[in-house]
Amino acid sequence: ENQFIAYVAYPLDLFEEGSVTNMFTSIVGNVFGFKALRALRLEDLRIPPAYSKTFQGPPHGIQSERDKLNKYGRPLLGCTIK
Repeated sequence: ENQFIAYVAYPLDLFEEGSVTNMFTSIVGNVFGFKALRALRLEDLRIPPAYSKTFQGPPHGIQSERDKLNKYGRPLLGCTIK
């Protein structure tokens, strides 16, 4: 069925430290905008520990955010691609 898997790696220098928004917009915004692709799915995303340590996280802790949203056992992430 013309299905393929592609592995893509980006140098960390492309991304602003501490900015989850910048990283996701750079990765997802560009790739998912290709009109030549009829369907595309992001299967996995690996972030080097050194880069993930630059993210500040929520000011009152992740548990507080999960309690407010009543969401547990999954990532909390949102990103608007323009």
